[in-house]
Amino acid sequence: MNLRAVDLNLLVILDALLDEAHVSRAAERIGLSQPAMSSALERCRQLFGDRLLERGAGGMVLTPKAQALAGPVKEVLAGMASLLGQREPDLAATRQTVRVVTADYPAMVIAPELQRRLARTAPGITVAIMPWHGAAAALDGVGRGTVDLAISVFPAVDADFTRRELLRESYLVAMRRGHPAAAAFDLDGWLAHPHVLVSGRGDTTGPLDEALARIGRARHVGMVVPGFAMVPALLRGSDMIGLLPSRCLPGDAAEALVTFPPPLAVEGFPLHSAWHKRRADDPAVQHVARLIEALVAELPAWSG
Repeated sequence: MNLRAVDLNLLVILDALLDEAHVSRAAERIGLSQPAMSSALERCRQLFGDRLLERGAGGMVLTPKAQALAGPVKEVLAGMASLLGQREPDLAATRQTVRVVTADYPAMVIAPELQRRLARTAPGITVAIMPWHGAAAALDGVGRGTVDLAISVFPAVDADFTRRELLRESYLVAMRRGHPAAAAFDLDGWLAHPHVLVSGRGDTTGPLDEALARIGRARHVGMVVPGFAMVPALLRGSDMIGLLPSRCLPGDAAEALVTFPPPLAVEGFPLHSAWHKRRADDPAVQHVARLIEALVAELPAWSG
């Protein structure tokens, strides 16, 4: 092949197309119009003698050859960047969408300040918070390139991912002020009233129920909700009891709710961020990741 006849800019375009498997998203990512990206895709197809992207169920899919090209293309681009001493782009001038998947906690508590900090540091970056379908689905999206950054509990990740611990969380029992169980809170009082269970899959039992079963006790779950954001309002208006992460209760809940340490040992959890190695050198993704890490670290435990 005559390398002098090859437009190396096509490798940048091909990298975006292979990551996104979507012409419009790839065009948005690198600042091309959709027609220009479609034309560039045709040139890539001619260069590599392959369709590269084909229509499949639910959208475009990579051909086997395209899948095989993804890694080598990134290696070539990384080598070119190193050779040319490429500098970090100006974040203030960056125009890019960063797709983040996270449950309502911590999204509900960090999203407002995240937007304010982005407006000051990188106003052209758009953060798209994607629907939550569980930690496994979040990692799968990161691996497939439909998600740039995931925030959840990830006990383990493959070598192709970077995982960073953001904090370690503990649980509190919460109920409305004046609740019958609040005067002398203990295990019996805790189990005498219906509980709110948070489950993104609609499960009616969890690890706490297994721990109770080991001591011959059980609780009644009065309602299952998909996220922690719904819990405070439910507690304010009922005799239900909730078990929530200590940083999850809103600051204005102190007037309406009281909290106690669980009367049975309940293990806390680490909160992680994770991204694929293909995003390790993406300035926009890494900027958002750093902002989220700082915001999560600043979250105070509830002291109501």
